[in-house]
Amino acid sequence: MKISLRKYFCSQVACLSLWPALIFAQSADLGTGQPVCNSATETCEESKLIQRDRPQSKGNTADHQYNVGACRNGWGSCDRSKLTGAETIALAVAEHASNVSSCQRGLGTCDRSRLSVAEATEVDAADHQRNLYDCSEARASCNYALLTPTEANTVAVAVHQRNVSNCTDGIGTCDYSKLTQSEANAVTTAAHERNFSNCRNGWSECDHSQLTPPEARVIAAGENARNLLNCKNGGESCDYSVLTPVEASTLGAAEQRSGSGRPVARSGSLPHQTVVGRLALLATSGRSAQRRSGLTAVTSPRLV
Repeated sequence: MKISLRKYFCSQVACLSLWPALIFAQSADLGTGQPVCNSATETCEESKLIQRDRPQSKGNTADHQYNVGACRNGWGSCDRSKLTGAETIALAVAEHASNVSSCQRGLGTCDRSRLSVAEATEVDAADHQRNLYDCSEARASCNYALLTPTEANTVAVAVHQRNVSNCTDGIGTCDYSKLTQSEANAVTTAAHERNFSNCRNGWSECDHSQLTPPEARVIAAGENARNLLNCKNGGESCDYSVLTPVEASTLGAAEQRSGSGRPVARSGSLPHQTVVGRLALLATSGRSAQRRSGLTAVTSPRLV
């Protein structure tokens, strides 16, 4: 009985000696803001309030927001361990949506292992449509093996029509060997008409050797008319050698009536005396040729 009482008193003394240490530890938890959640005491609840209401410094907030932005943009400076739970979830959702978009467009990095079954089906459909378009445009990325028979026929028709259009318009790549006889005839006619139009407009793409005799006469008349207009306007492209005697005489008379002649306003233009002399020579040689051939001389204004 004495032994039991002695043990009882010893245990009481030990408990009383440890009580200040427990109080000090709990006070330290309050000071550091770490919540004590092992018991439903008033001290535990108060420490939760301290932890929850403690404001962050402006420097820490700016650093945190920068880290959030770095993670969203996929920068190497992203520290995922510093994200909150909500920020981690939002980042995962954004990354998944970006991966789905990259897979559907065929651009960027696509990780098909992260796609759901429905998303993978949509990506396969997008890939097929993209390949069909590439084949229709005859692009190198086309994989004809992935086309259905119906799609292959549609692509073949589109490719043929584009070749016919290129041959007819004289632009792009034209494969004459793939034209039918009627298409080849139409292409030849279109090329002839295009050349005649180029010649009529005075363009450099004109090939006079491809003109018929009636077309050549029409083109020659148009070229002479343009040349005469250039000569009247003092154009540098004027070719006096192709003027007829009548044109030369008329132009020479106009030069004489102007008094001082055409002003030398452009580099390479001939002086007035040279122009008048050349025109007189052309008119005289033209009349002499007419008399030698027995033709009636053309009366032209007299050059002074």
